[in-house]
Amino acid sequence: MKILVFTEGTIFTHASWIGLSREEIVKRVKTGDVPGYAGTMPIGNAVEKLRAWQRQGALISYLTSRRDPEEVEQVRRVLQQYDLPQGELLFRRPGEEYGDAAERGMPDILIEDDCESIGGEVEMTYPHIRPELKAGIRSIVVKEFGGIDHLPDDISELAG
Repeated sequence: MKILVFTEGTIFTHASWIGLSREEIVKRVKTGDVPGYAGTMPIGNAVEKLRAWQRQGALISYLTSRRDPEEVEQVRRVLQQYDLPQGELLFRRPGEEYGDAAERGMPDILIEDDCESIGGEVEMTYPHIRPELKAGIRSIVVKEFGGIDHLPDDISELAG
C-alpha cells in the first residue's frame, strides 16, 4: 500500500506557531504572516503515525507545495531532520499542478489538508486528479494545520 502525504499544512507547521490555535494559524496565513521555511517541523505525532504505517508495510511518499529545487531540498532536510520515514518526495514540475505530481506517485491513499487558508478545494490535490485514476485512490482530507494524529494507526482501517 502506498500512502502519499502532503507536507505543508498537513504534517508540517512552523515552530513559531506551536501553541497557537489552528484557527489563528489559518488567519495568519490568510494575511501573509508566514515565517520562512527554516523552523518548519512536524505537527503533533506525525512522525510516529507515519512510522507506524510504515512498520505495517506502507510505502510512504510526500508531496510538497515547493517547486524551486533549493526549496524542495529544504523539505528533504526537514524530513531527514525529524527522521520521517524515507520515501519519494514529489513536487510540481514546470507546467504541472498538484494532481499531475500525485499521479506520478499514484498512491493508494492520499492524505492532504483542506487548504482553508489559501482557497479551499480549488487548491487541493485530489480534486485535480484525472477521474479514471481517482477511483483507485482513497482521499483523506484533514483540517489544515490540524495534523494527522486522529487518523487510525491501523492501515487497514485507514484504507477504509
